[in-house]
Amino acid sequence: MPKEILKLVDATVIVNPGTSEEKMILDHVNFRLAEGEFVTVLGSNGAGKSTLFNVIAGSLMLTSGQILVDGKDVTHLSETQRTAFLARVFQDPKVGTAPRMTVAENLLLAERRGQRRRLRNRGLTEEKKAEFAKVADTMGNGLATRLDMDTGDLSGGQRQALSFLMATRQNPTLLLLDEHTAALDPKTSAQLMQATDQRIQADGLTALMITHNLEDSLKYGNRLLIMSAGKIDVDVTGDEKMHLTIPELLEHFNRY
Repeated sequence: MPKEILKLVDATVIVNPGTSEEKMILDHVNFRLAEGEFVTVLGSNGAGKSTLFNVIAGSLMLTSGQILVDGKDVTHLSETQRTAFLARVFQDPKVGTAPRMTVAENLLLAERRGQRRRLRNRGLTEEKKAEFAKVADTMGNGLATRLDMDTGDLSGGQRQALSFLMATRQNPTLLLLDEHTAALDPKTSAQLMQATDQRIQADGLTALMITHNLEDSLKYGNRLLIMSAGKIDVDVTGDEKMHLTIPELLEHFNRY
């Protein structure tokens, strides 16, 4: 039986408690994620997708409930502490990379995720750069030829590809993909999505991916969640997910 990587127990977030603006944005969510699962997450704006990711990552604390990662209670760990086992790629290509550092320097920095991050240039040996070039070449977008370029000078697609490589450099226990292709043009988005899937499958990563692309939600991953009003409204896997259609997904959204 696959090992349980993530467990949420009655995870609840209430904002503006005790006021007329009080609102429950995550409503007693119970959820389990097994090792090697790749889950796509859908939901309308305000459904709770980002809130779910924020509480898992530690950028937002629960009002009540519990979060366990790999069997350990991480409910009260800070966002920084959670980087030792969790990585996240955001929608904005500018987030997650240092613009005035080269591509190679960013990748070297990523190797020390969760550790003291003092960069030592002498760590960038020719052997190390050759290793980075091989890894970057898997993205298929020319990133491998730009190892000495400042990250701020990359195209949006290349910078997002670098963010993804940095996030997965240490094979995190849990990977959160927060609409990581949404800001890219269709061709670049499809290219990054294919590279993402290949890396997740090759390394057996455990991942959650928020997307608004219905085709991607069906094409990728072995499990699909749909959120609404701070709850997981639909949770399908296996054959049930394989036989879902876009009209069926649209029908669900039209109910709300």
